[in-house]
Amino acid sequence: MPRTVVGLVAGAALGLAGALMQALTRNPLADPGLLGVEAGASAAVVTAIAVLGLRSPGAYVGFALAGAAVASVLVYAVGSGAATDRGAGSGPVRLVLAGAAVSAVLTTYVEGVIITEPLAFQTFRAWRFGSIAGRDVGDLVVVGPVLLAGLVLAVVLARHLNALALGEDAGRALGLGVRRTRALGALAITLLCGGVTALAGPIAFVGLTVPYVARLLVGVDQRWVLATSMPLGAVLVLGADTAGRVVGSPGEISAGIVTAALGGPVFVALVRRGRIPRL
Repeated sequence: MPRTVVGLVAGAALGLAGALMQALTRNPLADPGLLGVEAGASAAVVTAIAVLGLRSPGAYVGFALAGAAVASVLVYAVGSGAATDRGAGSGPVRLVLAGAAVSAVLTTYVEGVIITEPLAFQTFRAWRFGSIAGRDVGDLVVVGPVLLAGLVLAVVLARHLNALALGEDAGRALGLGVRRTRALGALAITLLCGGVTALAGPIAFVGLTVPYVARLLVGVDQRWVLATSMPLGAVLVLGADTAGRVVGSPGEISAGIVTAALGGPVFVALVRRGRIPRL
């Protein structure tokens, strides 16, 4: 039961984070990982393992969450610093570019540590592929308030996202604070994706695929997309975890590997058919 609850919560949070990311960037191919959340969490976890000798997933949940937060703040600062002199703020393109740069640096650091510290690699590899195995209610209690805060922010922002989808100028004409909305959206994504990454490791492809399926089902109204992405994400993660245990029996395959294996080919096929809607 605890494993099932963790899977449902993780999937719902990832689906919601993906829908927010795509709405904020107006890019249907955007993924929460673009904000450097997963890379920041990975860097913090591998540091805790190599330097402090932590071995239990519950012991480095806090480190993963802190690393995700620091990386997201850094990405937003870099994206804001690259803004034009007109004060356009941290637009979606700049955020994506800043996220890619910060993620590349942090990933290089992670790889360097695990190469030089074989023991850290043995411990870290079980976390880095994304799995809810061995997680319990205690771990969920640690990150629960963070996920709840992200959910509340997402609910507050939901009614503003449709105005943002019309474009920055149209959004401002409607009285929308574009910079404030993007900043709060980035914070919500950090809380949601960072909390899940701290809890279960980086589970790939959920935040990318689920919002696309939600738009096929309910249209482009962002309020409905956000609401639909949560149960779809929960079903995907829990189904991937179950499939990994069945296929890998008597062992198991991590949920993150299953989501990538299932979602990747399907998404590529949809892209080739030209069915990606514009936001």
